[in-house]
Amino acid sequence: MSETTGTGLPGSPTSLFDHALQLHQLAPGEPLPRDGEPYPDDELHRHRRSPKAPEDRHSAGKDVALVLDTHFAKVAALPSELADAFHDVYVPIHQNRHIAAAAERAGRDRVRQTGRWLVRYGTDRCAVTVGLALLAAVGTAEDIPLIRTIGLLSNRFGPLAAHAFEQQTGGVEALLWLAERVTGWGRVYVVDALCRLNNPIARPWLLRRACDGDFLNAYFAGSVATVAKLHEALADLDTDSEMVDHVGRLLHQMCDCGGMGLTLADYPHSGAVLEAHARHVGLLSPTIERYFTIAVLAQHLTTEPPEAAGCTAAQQEALRATYLEVLDREEWAQAARAGLATDDNRMRWLADHRAPQLRLRAFPDRGSNAEE
Repeated sequence: MSETTGTGLPGSPTSLFDHALQLHQLAPGEPLPRDGEPYPDDELHRHRRSPKAPEDRHSAGKDVALVLDTHFAKVAALPSELADAFHDVYVPIHQNRHIAAAAERAGRDRVRQTGRWLVRYGTDRCAVTVGLALLAAVGTAEDIPLIRTIGLLSNRFGPLAAHAFEQQTGGVEALLWLAERVTGWGRVYVVDALCRLNNPIARPWLLRRACDGDFLNAYFAGSVATVAKLHEALADLDTDSEMVDHVGRLLHQMCDCGGMGLTLADYPHSGAVLEAHARHVGLLSPTIERYFTIAVLAQHLTTEPPEAAGCTAAQQEALRATYLEVLDREEWAQAARAGLATDDNRMRWLADHRAPQLRLRAFPDRGSNAEE
């Protein structure tokens, strides 16, 4: 069996691909616990000083390209010879023009086979990253399953996996598959790619599931609202509670994401979306997430000027009154108190830092001396 298709030797270190696959099989529809960390090569990297990024960011990746050029110049060199070749050079985790150029200089078939071997059998994160960069440059649709699996280790491999899928036929479906199974920075990379592609196939998912509640969602919430044409889909809120909750997450993230993404102040449809959300969320049963979301929105409407929410003064007052009326209902207050009793961090945060200003019924005796 050739090295490009063979398996690792018995007793050899676990490949990062096998590590991701084994964790994925335990919960196929969920993100990997802790994004798959620690990786099998963690001990080695913990005791090794990694090369720093060059001061000239435009030169990042040149050292990797030199290693690749030297390797591909040897006609008989095997992919496995690159398995430990990148310990002493800085390996960028994002798309890199120097590495892509090195891939183009060599024969595409050989580069593709090398990338596949490194991704499938590499036991070192640096080598696997380079292999993924090669597939992002010259891979085909046949590589999608391989890239999806390594992309589950999304904090490290998410950027290149997302870039690879942007180039492929069938890449939108692959991005949606991966988006359901990553969080944190990995979700940022994948959702950003979906927004850049702006493909109608992704719109239903973007409208309902893009934000998972992580604070890093602020980087893409405004892009999701814009690309998914949220303002054109507000009628769907009548029958789609999942979308109501997701719209709440989008609005929450856009309240205070200056420097990260599009804010309510700069989103041209903020007023209409807030009004639609306010009308519909109170028709649903109370949950801790819903209570938290509308309390945050009510806080924003209480402490910030109308333009910060992209609405008029009259809209601001009406929205604030609507949200506070929902929060003041006994069943909603009970849900919040139940969350606080179980030490839910969102309810604890509201009780300690937001209840005094909003005078929330759920927390009458909490936070009277809390500081903002």
